[in-house]
Amino acid sequence: MAIKIDKKIVDYEVASKSEDKTADTAQPQAGDPSNIIQMHEKLERPDMLLGSTYKVKTPLSEHALYVTINDVILNEGTEHELRRPFEIFINSKNMDHFQWIVALTRIISAVFRKGGDITFLVEELRSVFDPRGGYFKKGGKFMPSLVAEIGDVIEHHLKSIGMLNSENLDNHQKAFIAQKREEYSASQDEQNNQNDNAFPAGAQLCNKCNTKAMIQMDGCLTCLNCGESKCG
Repeated sequence: MAIKIDKKIVDYEVASKSEDKTADTAQPQAGDPSNIIQMHEKLERPDMLLGSTYKVKTPLSEHALYVTINDVILNEGTEHELRRPFEIFINSKNMDHFQWIVALTRIISAVFRKGGDITFLVEELRSVFDPRGGYFKKGGKFMPSLVAEIGDVIEHHLKSIGMLNSENLDNHQKAFIAQKREEYSASQDEQNNQNDNAFPAGAQLCNKCNTKAMIQMDGCLTCLNCGESKCG
């Protein structure tokens, strides 16, 4: 850093190494951005990382996949503390997909350690479609492929550590959805009740039990409710 000297120089001396070190340690400030550690590819792996493991069960395989994402803590104990994904591992008893899964995890881990905006991985992985067709996972969400399922896990993890914002609905949307759910639930209950007591369409009224349950069976009108038959 250049220093402008306004006064006349009358004396000088050579500073010792110890004085230089003291000056260097005194210059950085607590809020100095140069002291904030950012994620980059040269960051050394700590001996211990915090991790989360997610179980993925799909109809494509008899055995589940276990996706583990380990995170590194940057600037721990300061106001700039951040938790960022550092590596990913996928394990399963099913060895059918072993080669491409190992390759995929190594590439994703490299992108994690590169730093910057890594959220694009979610969209890229979820855009992969299986030519044999996708499947519905528990809860009714459609997964176009196993790779997309891995992308879904990464999205969930990034939301849990604050790298992606959760898509929360506003109060109006929540009220609208709740109303539609109640209407649907009521219609389903009514339909179930009708199905419990319903008889084939076109059934005639039975004079004995006063129920529209008389149908033509074996050439004879028979009531499916009370068993009344015109043939005796």
